Amino acid sequence: MAAPLIQVLGRQWCHLCHEMEVAVAPLAREFGAGVETVDVDLDADLEGRWDELVPVLLVNGDYVCHYHLDEGALRAKLAAFPVNSAG
Repeated sequence: MAAPLIQVLGRQWCHLCHEMEVAVAPLAREFGAGVETVDVDLDADLEGRWDELVPVLLVNGDYVCHYHLDEGALRAKLAAFPVNSAG
């Protein structure tokens, strides 16, 4: 099974989005997950779906939480993947 990908859907000017990126970083390292930041303003479909909910956190496309990190929900989602022991 491939390593999980955490996506932070947000906006460049959104302080909550930046806080979400910082908050997920240690968990991404712990679980060997990749992190991708996606600007919803650059994709009409994403903006239409998630507009007022950003920041939104997805793992491999599955919704986890929005506005603030739900660490328990993210840990539960990431625990479904084998730990990538990169070092």
